[in-house]
Amino acid sequence: MNSPAEIASAASFAGLLEKLDYLPPDEVVQVRNAYKFADQAHLGVTRKSGEPYITHPIAVAALCAEWKLDSSTLMAALLHDTMEDCGVTKIQITEDFNASVAHLVDGVTKLDKLQFSSRQENQAESFRKMLLAMADDVRVILIKLADRTHNMRTMDDMKRDAQMRIATETLEIYAPIANRMGLNNTYRELEDLSFKYLHPWRYRTLSKAIERARSRRRHLVQEVQGTVEAAFAAAGLNARIFTREKTILSIYRKMDKKKQSFAQLYDIFGFRIIVPTNSDCYLALGILHSLYKPMPQRLKDFIAIPKDNGYQSLHTTLVGPAGVHIEFQMRTEAMHLVAETGVAAHWQYKSPEQAAQAQQDKAAGKPANWLKNLLDIQKETLDSHEFLDHVRLNVLPDDVFVFTPKNRIMSLPRGATVIDFAYAIHSDVGDQAVSCTINNREAPLRTELVSGDRVEVHTEEGSKPNPAWLSFVRTARARSRIRNHLKVQSREEARSLGLRLLQQAYRAEGLEHLPEPATQQDVWDKVLQQANTKSLDELLIDIGQGKRITSVVAKHLAQLMTELGERPDAVLMSMQRFGGEDPMLQQVITLDGSEKSSVQYASCCHPLPGDDIVGYLSRGEGLVVHTAECPNGKRLQVKDSERFVQVEWAEHLPQRFLTAITVTIHNRVGSVANVTSAIAQADANIVYISMSDDIQQEVMDLRLILQVRDRVHLARVMRAVRRLPATIRATRVKSA
Repeated sequence: MNSPAEIASAASFAGLLEKLDYLPPDEVVQVRNAYKFADQAHLGVTRKSGEPYITHPIAVAALCAEWKLDSSTLMAALLHDTMEDCGVTKIQITEDFNASVAHLVDGVTKLDKLQFSSRQENQAESFRKMLLAMADDVRVILIKLADRTHNMRTMDDMKRDAQMRIATETLEIYAPIANRMGLNNTYRELEDLSFKYLHPWRYRTLSKAIERARSRRRHLVQEVQGTVEAAFAAAGLNARIFTREKTILSIYRKMDKKKQSFAQLYDIFGFRIIVPTNSDCYLALGILHSLYKPMPQRLKDFIAIPKDNGYQSLHTTLVGPAGVHIEFQMRTEAMHLVAETGVAAHWQYKSPEQAAQAQQDKAAGKPANWLKNLLDIQKETLDSHEFLDHVRLNVLPDDVFVFTPKNRIMSLPRGATVIDFAYAIHSDVGDQAVSCTINNREAPLRTELVSGDRVEVHTEEGSKPNPAWLSFVRTARARSRIRNHLKVQSREEARSLGLRLLQQAYRAEGLEHLPEPATQQDVWDKVLQQANTKSLDELLIDIGQGKRITSVVAKHLAQLMTELGERPDAVLMSMQRFGGEDPMLQQVITLDGSEKSSVQYASCCHPLPGDDIVGYLSRGEGLVVHTAECPNGKRLQVKDSERFVQVEWAEHLPQRFLTAITVTIHNRVGSVANVTSAIAQADANIVYISMSDDIQQEVMDLRLILQVRDRVHLARVMRAVRRLPATIRATRVKSA
């Protein structure tokens, strides 16, 4: 337990002030103001240890100050718990400080609300990525890591189950993030502290073993260090040499992996060598290899090929005195700074020597890595916004991470929608999706998801994918599934239409019923052979898609059946071919809405139920319906008459149809709004609207594409529009 004097010191601003010597005086004043605000907000609140709560924000800010972070980050570190615990609003922080500080505090607060519930490795990885994706500013992650580090340092007064939970979360989530960000010291500390609380007996045992080994090998370490320093001095190499040792957790993992005892481990201790330039690293390597025998398989060049997190060093393991394996790491001051503080080095990388070295490396064309590029950006532009943008591109993942209703984390590409999410869960969920809720609020299926969203998709049995989904889905899985479903659906509908068309044409040859494939397989084989198709289904699909002329297939089939003794019915033939205008005497195709993609309604004339219509079997597009008076349809009848079939509307059709109208109005304030309102009140939907280019004219034309049920519905819409005072005329566009 700390003494009252120590507690008072930890709760004061003085301890933090000592670490702010790198900030301008005016920014130190701003940080002090943030301290006063946080101290007042947490007044009377204590931690589990009994210390004033303000000691925690001060400690978090102190860690950030050790990384030489900017004043906004230090202020946010002091204020990071005020929104969550004290009811302070983002607006209040913005007003009292600035928008940048408020944004950082809000970001940390959002991360605090995430709960890591699964212990599965893949879920831990997804959670790590989610944290990175949600933090749109890298400083949010740095504050969070400082927050977690201080919490881990002060967990002794917590209950055992809480210690286990937090330590597991830290080991699986936050330590790997620190490693990814290049914060090597923080990464090592978080791992060791997690190990301490998860396996306290093993931690104590290994700590004592390391301490004993440190005492036994002190003479050996001093001997090696003296030999190396003398060799470097003889070669004129200016170098700083200091010892390092493996972390307790890394030692435990190595013992566990290799099934070795502690006494069998040789590379617990090592040396780190800091030299002025890159070439000096390789010079130091040569000197070391001349002193002790190297282990070739343990030589690693992270200078030529840096790690993803920006780490650069030369590693070699040598066989020292008494056969002890000793690891050496060679690096420059700039590399050391990056190795220890990672992305936080951005705020420290400002000395002329380091800048000159970066320029030299760049001119020499040495391999770059993401972090070094960021540091070059800082040196060249001094623009923190550009720096943060590049961090987002290089450090933060391109994915978004969202929760299912059962708290499973799903990874999707940035820009993914609810439909992508639905297909990622299961194909059937995607196929039958009808609505959704995001964070317990209803939302459109095309809504783009952001990390942290909790998404629930509602399905309806019998629902099918909408072709419009293809315009906004992002994932290949969703796109492929939708296209495949539409393709299968289109083929089924084309087959059904092809069967109806062939039956009609066969009746026109005087024969009532198509032969059954089961009893007349030889006949169908001859028909398929002439048509050069593999199956009856393919033949019917080709007919339904307009790829074959139905009458030709029907004539051949009728000829084959006649040869087998079938006799055409002259009365039926005359009714089919010469039945006049009485539809009751003819076999026509009735459009009842079941045809779907196998029937297209011509965009040139937009036929509506109630219009006189004709059907044209377009090659590859199936049946295209035109109005009887459509000029395009009439031209096709003259040119390709054998492809026309008789069609009619069913009495009731479930879907709505597109139609085009032109409305001429007086160009007054609110005229366009009145027109669209009148259309909506008449229960019609506006799909597209355009207007005259010259909006200064007194009279203007509106061109609209509407969805209506039939001609009667359209007439009601037109009457509603014509009643408006601003309307001059409204007409239906029957051809284009």
